[in-house]
Amino acid sequence: PFKVNGVPLRRANQRYCIATSTKIDVSGVDVSTVTDAFFAREGKKKSKSKDAEGMFEQATGNAGRSDEQKASQKKVDEAMTKSLSADVKSYLKARFSLTA
Repeated sequence: PFKVNGVPLRRANQRYCIATSTKIDVSGVDVSTVTDAFFAREGKKKSKSKDAEGMFEQATGNAGRSDEQKASQKKVDEAMTKSLSADVKSYLKARFSLTA
């Protein structure tokens, strides 16, 4: 949950996930709004202009997360953090790395 460890809802490849014996009850969490379209990025249209100005892209900045995604994140976090004990919250907050 974002409120616990600062990680937003995102799609992760299973190869990058590390399995542990920790179990979290997510039966009360409504994830009906989280679909493939939730994670899709907006497509950019590239123009093929041959003038000098078209050769360099304009810096548009990151669009960030939409209001719909932020609302879904809050709804999922609220339902999930209710079932977490203090020990599990501290476990999820701990920084992890594979190097010593």
